[in-house]
Amino acid sequence: MSLFERYLSVWVLLCIVAGIALGQLFSGVFQAIGHMEVAQVNLPVGLLIWVMVIPMLVKVDFSAMGQVRRHVRGIGVTLLVNWLVKPFSMAFLGWLFVRHWFAPLLPPDQLDSYVAGLILLAAAPCTAMVFVWSRLTGGDPLFTLTQVALNDSIMVVAFAPLVGLLLGMSAIVVPWDTLLTSVGLYIVIPVLLAQWLRRGLLARGPAAFDAAMQRLGPWSMAALLATLVLLFAFQGQAILQQPLVIALLAVPILIQVVFNSALAYGLNRALGEAHQVAGPSALIGASNFFELAVAAAISLFGLQSGAALATVVGVLIEVPVMLLVVRVVNGSKGWYEAGIVRRS
Repeated sequence: MSLFERYLSVWVLLCIVAGIALGQLFSGVFQAIGHMEVAQVNLPVGLLIWVMVIPMLVKVDFSAMGQVRRHVRGIGVTLLVNWLVKPFSMAFLGWLFVRHWFAPLLPPDQLDSYVAGLILLAAAPCTAMVFVWSRLTGGDPLFTLTQVALNDSIMVVAFAPLVGLLLGMSAIVVPWDTLLTSVGLYIVIPVLLAQWLRRGLLARGPAAFDAAMQRLGPWSMAALLATLVLLFAFQGQAILQQPLVIALLAVPILIQVVFNSALAYGLNRALGEAHQVAGPSALIGASNFFELAVAAAISLFGLQSGAALATVVGVLIEVPVMLLVVRVVNGSKGWYEAGIVRRS
């Protein structure tokens, strides 16, 4: 993990401060940016999100899906957690915390939007940072690559129906045309462009590919931070009026990370999978593709929405919480493998 990635939460906090300050000082400029839309898609943010997402998708090798049979149990556990447990458990946590326990402390007109943002966050399995978490736990790189490729393939067809179902269950109106447009803009087209770029770079040789990825990486992170500055420039007034909102939204996100990582880790141990599979499986099951979640929230509900803010909270806590999960996975390796030996 690079120094920048390790301290991503620090940069996010700085973006929060910068965004709020700039939004207060230059409100007219940011209002003009907010109105640069075509078919409910904000053009500056859309461009930033493409710059953010495409370099991450270039790393994905969809041919790795041919290796699915090598770790059927581990992949089955991760798919179960990613596509059944995590989205539905987050919808429940959003209903419990946002609509009930924390409702008196949150803006009443944003409750549905906060829940929607949490659902969008949980419905998008992580892509890029998974490779970092897997490396830190000594995970099987082929398993990680296979799982990411499989998740991305499923996401193309399942993200919109799953989000639509969960939003409907939460009594939130589903703008299907905008949702499908978001899937096309932020999943389908970036995947196609990324794979076209990947083939072109690989044709020049592995060294050229690695060098290109080194150059593209900073652009991706810079686009993420620029997007956050825009978001908080628009959210600044609401945050200054209710600074407790971010802390409250972090609670269900933290709970779902702990719950889903523990569930995936425990299920892999119960099924007898190797620790080098269980580690990345737990981390993939707990982390989120927050770049996609932010993009979808902005498209569906707008830059100033509670949904956009909720997805940004996911960005804020992702790195420190996942590093904690990494530490637990590494520290419990002896316990994990002792259980595997006894059963065998």
